[in-house]
Amino acid sequence: MGNNSISTVAIIGAGDMGHGIAEVALLSGFHVVLQDINDGALNKGVMRINESLGKLQEKGIISAEQLQTIRGDLFQTTTDITDAVKNADLIIEAVPEIIELKKELFRAIDAAAPAHAIIATNTSTMRISDFSGETKRPDKVLGLHFFNPVIMMKLVEVIKCGDTSEDTMRAGLFFCSMLKKTAVRVEKDVPGFIVNRVQAPSGILLFSMVDAGVATPEEVDATVRMIGMPMGPFEIMDYTGIDVTYHACTYYAETVHRDFGPGRVVEEKIKAGNLGKKTGMGFFDWSKGRPAIDLTKTNDAVDLGDLIAVQVNEAAKLVEMGACRTGDIDRAIVNGTGNPFGLMAMARGMQPPDLAARLEGLSEKYKKEIFMPTESIRKGLYL
Repeated sequence: MGNNSISTVAIIGAGDMGHGIAEVALLSGFHVVLQDINDGALNKGVMRINESLGKLQEKGIISAEQLQTIRGDLFQTTTDITDAVKNADLIIEAVPEIIELKKELFRAIDAAAPAHAIIATNTSTMRISDFSGETKRPDKVLGLHFFNPVIMMKLVEVIKCGDTSEDTMRAGLFFCSMLKKTAVRVEKDVPGFIVNRVQAPSGILLFSMVDAGVATPEEVDATVRMIGMPMGPFEIMDYTGIDVTYHACTYYAETVHRDFGPGRVVEEKIKAGNLGKKTGMGFFDWSKGRPAIDLTKTNDAVDLGDLIAVQVNEAAKLVEMGACRTGDIDRAIVNGTGNPFGLMAMARGMQPPDLAARLEGLSEKYKKEIFMPTESIRKGLYL
C-alpha cells in the first residue's frame, strides 16, 4: 500500500481511546467506521465524539459545514466486525488490554478485511508480535499507540515488530502526519514501547517505597504536587484504574523481568476490588468526587531525583537494544506526557558516577535488579 492510499479507517472499540482516535481521523478528512460490541457502548462513544465536535464548532475551530460533512458523509457506525472492516484501508484495534481478546479480534479482522488493509493495535504495553502471528498478513501489522486524551496529546508511537514491512511503517507514519501528530518510530517490539516502558520503573520504585513503609501514597502525591504537577502518580493510577496498572505490571513481570511485579499494596487493592475512581475507592476516596490531597504531607524520602534516575536507566536500555535513539526518548516524553523537559536532557545535568551510585543504592535498598545501572549509564554514553 502506498503512503497516500489510506482513505477509510475502521476503529474497533469506541471507548476512551477508540472514540478519540475516530475523532481525530474524522477531523483530518478520513472516512471512519467505528465499531463496538453493542449499541450501548457504541452510542456512548458517538455521543462523546459529537459533544467534542460541537465544542470545536462553537469555538470556531471547525466550521458548521465541516461538522455537517463529518456527521453526514464521513462517519459510520456498526456493531458488526465484518461490516466495519470490509472496505477499510487501515484498521486500528482499541479494545481492553486482554491478550486473548485481542488475539481473537485479530483473527476476525484478518478474515474479513481486504488483502491490502493494514491492521494496527493501540495497545499500550503488549508486544505487537503477540497479535501479528494470528494473521496471514504479519507484514501489514504494526503498533499505533496514541495517548489519552487523543484530541490533545501529540504523540503516536509507531511500533515495528519483526515481520512489519517498511512500506507498512511508512504508511503508519504518513497516517500520523495527516492527523498532525508527532510520530516516533520504535524499531524493536519491546513491551511498553518508549513512554510507558521508561516510566514503568519509577512506578515500581514508588510501590516499593509504599510497601516498605518509607512513604504513603498521599505523601508521594503531595511531594510531587508541590513541584507543580497537577496530579500525583497514585491519584493518576486511581483515575485510570488500578487494575490497568496491575495488568501492565503483571505483563512486564512475565515478559521483561520479575521485578516489574505490582507489589503488595497494589495486590491488596485488586483483591479488595478497590480500583480507584470507577469503584469509588482506590488509594484515595473518590466517593465525593476528586480526592483532596493534603499538600502539607510532603516526605523528604520521596526524592524526585530517584524517579528520574530509574527512568533514565530504563531509557538507556531501550537505546542499547536498538529500540530507539536517544533523541526519540525526549521527543516521546515531551509529546506523550506534557512534560516540558526531555528525560535525557534532564539526565545531562547528572554526573555518571553519581547517577550510577544512586541506582546501585536503590537496587540494594529495595532488592530490585532492574534498578542496577547499565554499562552505558556507568560510562555516560547516553547522557
